[in-house]
Amino acid sequence: MRAVVQRVSRAQVLVGADVVGDIGPGLLVLLGVGNEDAYADADYLADKIAGLRIFEDAHGKMNLSLGEIGGSVLAVSQFTLYGDVRRGKRPSFDAAATPEKARTLYEYFVECIRAAGLRCETGWFQERMQVELVNDGPVTILLDSSKAF
Repeated sequence: MRAVVQRVSRAQVLVGADVVGDIGPGLLVLLGVGNEDAYADADYLADKIAGLRIFEDAHGKMNLSLGEIGGSVLAVSQFTLYGDVRRGKRPSFDAAATPEKARTLYEYFVECIRAAGLRCETGWFQERMQVELVNDGPVTILLDSSKAF
């Protein structure tokens, strides 16, 4: 699994004109599921994201986690994180999981975040969405459950 994690002061996701997920301070997580991924990958990323110490403490040092600041997560499924453009200019999505598998692991990831005691809003799986955010910092972290980066 891959995640683009952005520290935000606020974020929301819309389907059409309807806001379907909305958070204040916290993390926007764009989550991609690969065809080799399993529940352990979701466990790893959920634990890593819940514990990321990327919020500033009283001394301005990135030292606090989501729970410590009372922040939320907005999790949005994004299969394009598995787009491969090493050859040519049109991405190949062969490494992305099937929609059925991706939905199962995405929903499991959301459950893991909530089980960690964090509020987690979501987008709508397999829908065209508009994501709005204010990246705070900016702080953007790339995560991969296979630890490729």
